[in-house]
Amino acid sequence: MTIVMAAALARYGPLVAWVRDGWRAWRRILAIALARRVRTRQSAGMRIALFEPEIAGNVGAVLRLCACLGAVVDLIEPMGFEWDDRRVRRAAMDYIDHVTIARHADFDAFRTAIGSKRLILFTTRSSQSAYDFRFAPDDVLLFGKESAGVPAAVAESCDARVRIPMRPQVRSMNLAISTALALGEALRQTAALPG
Repeated sequence: MTIVMAAALARYGPLVAWVRDGWRAWRRILAIALARRVRTRQSAGMRIALFEPEIAGNVGAVLRLCACLGAVVDLIEPMGFEWDDRRVRRAAMDYIDHVTIARHADFDAFRTAIGSKRLILFTTRSSQSAYDFRFAPDDVLLFGKESAGVPAAVAESCDARVRIPMRPQVRSMNLAISTALALGEALRQTAALPG
């Protein structure tokens, strides 16, 4: 270390530490602010539930979709990223102020929170097409984590399992795209599309 660098560090070291610690504090404040936006009240109407989502951008896109279409979003933890992740904010943009979000510590807490609402799992392991299924206005549409879907116990606890038809040569669709197709069809069937 040169003498100049040592002098600068001695003079500005506390400032650097303050800025670093301030940034950490700002991230904590941001996380708290985002958490306060999360509303846990029950809401009538269609809900989208994401089981242990792994990709922040997908969650952000789903938040934006649900803000536009008026659906509540349930996030079942643990998630594969920090809630204050900038990728969530980037994908959701300013739409995050227009969507109701409920976070649940695990699947059991989520199941308790939704009560007797019908839980519909979207899975590639179903033979029932979502387009032949009859949705209800207060259904909860459940989507599994991007890499593995949901465990068998979660799938068996659902009231129905449906799939989005696709060509047999491909494995699955992106989570946000699947959610858009499913929510659009469910809202169309129940005459709940906005505007």
